[in-house]
Amino acid sequence: MPHGVVTGIIFALAPTIIVGLIFWFVMRAILRSDRTERAAYSKIEAEERAKFAAERSTGSPVSPVTPGD
Repeated sequence: MPHGVVTGIIFALAPTIIVGLIFWFVMRAILRSDRTERAAYSKIEAEERAKFAAERSTGSPVSPVTPGD
């Protein structure tokens, strides 16, 4: 294959490959952040359920956490 043909193929495929890699990195970041957010939400929800169960079993309200504590 002549040198010009190889260069043409590289220049033709490079933008597609670069855009594909950018798309892959963006989607990977979105999915990882979603997974992290779901884990944090699950942790908070478990804490709230435990707090509710403790309140329900003792019959007295558990003091809420106020901002700045």
